[in-house]
Amino acid sequence: MGRAGYGPGEQDWGYVDVRTGAHMFYWLYYTTANVSTYTTRPLAIWLQGGPGASSTGYGNFEELGPLDLYGDYRNWTWVKDMNVLFIDNPVGSGFSYVDNTAFYTATNREIALDLVEFMKGFYALHPEFETVPLHIFCESYGGKMAPEFALELYYAKQRGELNSNLVSVALGDPWTSPIDSVLAWGPLLLQFGLVDHDGYESIMVAANLTAELVEQERWIQATAQWGNTQQEVMKASKGVDFYNVLKKTRGDRYLSDESPSPEEDLYRLMVNYDIDEDRDQLLQDLMRGPVAQALGIPSNVRWGSQSSEVFNIHRTDFMKPVIHIVNELLDNTPLKVGVFSGGLDLICATPGTVKWIEKLDWSKKAVYEEALRTVINVDRVLEGYQKTGGNFSMFWINRSGHMAPADNPAGMGHVLREFTGFG
Repeated sequence: MGRAGYGPGEQDWGYVDVRTGAHMFYWLYYTTANVSTYTTRPLAIWLQGGPGASSTGYGNFEELGPLDLYGDYRNWTWVKDMNVLFIDNPVGSGFSYVDNTAFYTATNREIALDLVEFMKGFYALHPEFETVPLHIFCESYGGKMAPEFALELYYAKQRGELNSNLVSVALGDPWTSPIDSVLAWGPLLLQFGLVDHDGYESIMVAANLTAELVEQERWIQATAQWGNTQQEVMKASKGVDFYNVLKKTRGDRYLSDESPSPEEDLYRLMVNYDIDEDRDQLLQDLMRGPVAQALGIPSNVRWGSQSSEVFNIHRTDFMKPVIHIVNELLDNTPLKVGVFSGGLDLICATPGTVKWIEKLDWSKKAVYEEALRTVINVDRVLEGYQKTGGNFSMFWINRSGHMAPADNPAGMGHVLREFTGFG
């Protein structure tokens, strides 16, 4: 069984060396459900976005772990129903670290292969989980990492490299096809009334240039132009929150047409989930203080200190789509594949997600397209919509932004039940 860590319930944590010089950190919460043995409940992996954001920090304390940022018990924590495994990935994120910069990953495939190596190490430490149903959940840039991870894990299992009861992968507000997300920003903001027609035009000029660079496969330039497009959004909207367009933001930051420097905002927009600097500082203080002390993290490992480096080294890969990977998952594996999207999210806006789903081309696509969209009702409240065909499902989550598990726990509970049977 586990150990007493930080917060309630039995836990385990530690490092798996995924390569020489590359050390991946995990934090496992055993379910607190009233069961005879925790292995009767599934194992859910949570992968954060970025790339470079910390699952053990953001996902855990801001979204679905047993405690919130202020140390209060979260009544919708996933841990009440299942075992939850937070992984700081890619190496260099959160408490994961590399011995020197040569050991960073630079591509999505390298990330996926590291995660497969992690699972081999994790199962060696916890063989009791080899037969437990495994479900991979993710958010944002995780929508690129998780599909390839799931595919490579399935293939590794087929080759006999490890035992794993992998069942499903669900992509939350995913950056699966980046350009489709970017092209959705202007129309969504215009329809919400958060920009005027002039602002919409300036956003679309920048977004269309990004699309041209993607089409030409000029990936570093496309990433830079993505950043420029975000600046146009911030100028035109005077500081809308990229993760929930209805969220309160500081109205004094964008009173002129002078945009803040990229160094000040762009990285924070993609990795840090709140424009509130105090909240971000609270999380850093928590992870570097009480959490690091409770978990016995070596003093030379600084939580989150390498995340901007992780982001920057993936600039060549950042704007590349992985639609073909999702196609391969759907056609070459028996896994259940899903997408859930909050309607108030801007960074990975739902219309862009629907757009790339239309581009999928797998054998059961017609079955999905012809399926009826049904409602998600929880306690007589309309929490969203669902469409399922073949082994693919799409979930529209009402009243939620980028962090759907925190914004609408009831709607997300439905998604959990659809995939894991619990929630």
